[in-house]
Amino acid sequence: MQKIQYPIILNIIFEKLNLFGIKPVIIGGYIRDHLLQNDSKDIDIELYNVENIDQVEDILKEFGSVNEVGKAFCVIKLNIEDLDLDFSLPRIDSKIGSGHRGFKITTDSHLDFKTATSRRDFTINAVGYDVIEHKLLDPFGGIEDLTNKQLKAVDLNKFAEDPLRVFRAIQFASRFELEIDEKLLHLCKIMVDNNQLNFLSKERIFAEIEKLLLKSKNPSSGFIFLKNIGLFKMFVEFNTLSHEEFIEVITLLDNYKRSSEFTNKLSLITMFVILTSKFQIRDIEIFLHRLTDDKEIIHKVLNIHNFIRTPSYTLSMRIDKKVLESYLQSIQMKNYKAFMDMVEPKIKGKDLIAQGIKPSVEFSEILEEKYQKQIKGYLS
Repeated sequence: MQKIQYPIILNIIFEKLNLFGIKPVIIGGYIRDHLLQNDSKDIDIELYNVENIDQVEDILKEFGSVNEVGKAFCVIKLNIEDLDLDFSLPRIDSKIGSGHRGFKITTDSHLDFKTATSRRDFTINAVGYDVIEHKLLDPFGGIEDLTNKQLKAVDLNKFAEDPLRVFRAIQFASRFELEIDEKLLHLCKIMVDNNQLNFLSKERIFAEIEKLLLKSKNPSSGFIFLKNIGLFKMFVEFNTLSHEEFIEVITLLDNYKRSSEFTNKLSLITMFVILTSKFQIRDIEIFLHRLTDDKEIIHKVLNIHNFIRTPSYTLSMRIDKKVLESYLQSIQMKNYKAFMDMVEPKIKGKDLIAQGIKPSVEFSEILEEKYQKQIKGYLS
């Protein structure tokens, strides 16, 4: 079995836990990313043979500041250097009601690894590493699925209990360039057809779309998945586009990701500008409000589109120039530098005030008149 490399600093914690008879198992994303040779700073660790979560907290306190936000779910967070560590107890999730909160969570640190892992979404996220015995734990064949570039559910029945997993399947398949297993894809389509995803909160959906955009090399594949399983009925604005327009938009997304080194909010906003570039202004606003309450994203995307379609002095003072330039580069506008030079008003309110003109209706009209001449190249 392959030995998993992890930050050496963790050995101090693992040795201390082992003194109390606690067995740590690194699980999930860190193992998956390591097998794919991707870097990761987020490490999930399941602890077996633990009396209770308070015992875990007492042990971890000496290593740094403990975050108790998830303690009610038997999860303790610890930040060491630049690592984000989640320590949790093995558990079983039982569906007892609707929504993502409709689960009964039963922790049991004496569960066997296969039983504890059976609640996870995909086989590639159900691979663990026993740090004491130095061996990989793979009860559902996740390593083979990674090798074969397949995305499979651990348990199709449990998968169907959380509709968000459909979005997770799409962003995972896109990010890691995997083919969704035929049975899983069929289940996703059924869940969409049955409107099971309609009750997901916009915050949870947005988080998955954000990962799709920021972490996929080719986000286009994710949006093709969204279309093919019928999820455009949740994003009806895409149905207003022709096939050619849709392909143009998702191709621009891929081109932007290949040319951009950023994975921050500026990059995310730019991709939303690209994604909505063929929508009508009203549709852009509806689409964004359906997806997020983030006013910065909504305002910046709308301002860019409004300015591009109808440039004005007022909008020129509101738009994010970095986002605009990033977008113009993404659409390969040949003279984008010359255009950017004209975006910034040459004559501003302070210039009129210096000439003795007081702010008034006429004041705004003069600024707009000069700006229109400027962007048409008539103002030197």
